[in-house]
Amino acid sequence: MTFLITGGAGYIGSHVVRAMRLAGEEVVVLDDLSTGDAARVPEGVPLVVGSVLDRLVLDRTIAEHRITGVVHLAGKKQVGESVEKPMYYYHENVGGLTVLLEAVAAAGVRNVLFSSSASVYGMPDVDLVTEDTPCAPLSPYGETKLAGEWLIRAAGRTHGIATACLRYFNVAGAATPELADTGVFNLVPMVFERFDAGEGAKIFGDDYPTPDGTCVRDYIHVEDLAEAHVAAARKLAEWAAAGEYKDLTVNIGRGEGVSVREMTELLNAGTGHDVPPVVVPRRPGDPAKVVASAERIAAELGWKARHDVREMVVSAWAGWQAHRKA
Repeated sequence: MTFLITGGAGYIGSHVVRAMRLAGEEVVVLDDLSTGDAARVPEGVPLVVGSVLDRLVLDRTIAEHRITGVVHLAGKKQVGESVEKPMYYYHENVGGLTVLLEAVAAAGVRNVLFSSSASVYGMPDVDLVTEDTPCAPLSPYGETKLAGEWLIRAAGRTHGIATACLRYFNVAGAATPELADTGVFNLVPMVFERFDAGEGAKIFGDDYPTPDGTCVRDYIHVEDLAEAHVAAARKLAEWAAAGEYKDLTVNIGRGEGVSVREMTELLNAGTGHDVPPVVVPRRPGDPAKVVASAERIAAELGWKARHDVREMVVSAWAGWQAHRKA
């Protein structure tokens, strides 16, 4: 098997590349490097600089490297930006997936894994979000992820492709410092940036109907997330080899909620800081609680998260410091 990993030079993508190689799989990376970093791609792994919107690049890459499976992570991922540029997000995320699936179907590739998101659920009013919880995304980004799921399943049925959609919850941590998240778009690096400025973490609202009044989220270590990709990719390859073109949709989370206030305490403790958080007004559209049910992925793939939140914080901080000194 040789897997094409789109977006493999990004934060999550580079961890998937690492996990696939540790599992003994052959991989090729396709990345336009708009947000990815070529330095994240290990020596010996082919890097094709290009976009999933470029059919010629896709056709050539799939043929030259004899690709037998695809792990699709490339795409635009900033919720706020998607609200400002909805057509751009649909073009990049849904349009890019359309071109990729056309190339995959034409080449006879028979398994595709899609990077989806818990954002497809919107504001679920449930204690645990299962894969059967109704989807009602709140942003164009979330809409493109849900549309991508519809598209990949339809293509799978029509062209005989085994497919999987992995719905990520809140990703944090780093397997190694050089692969750490350095973009200031997620909670953990946002807090690190404030620490560097001598400021405390921001808490957006402390009057939610939760035990301490702050939002509750499910955090997953990026190394665990990457290992889930390996398990899913191998399951798809197994199905395709047997001529079984099934589809799989699973949450990737720990099944445990951590409040924003608890997270700020862990961030202080894990980094040696003692800076009180600053409470500011709520952000529009933030649900009070979003915690994954991880039962289906355990049953289907035998996967379970191994790392706790403290490990996420400590590993992310080590990476943040390494990049700051570089």
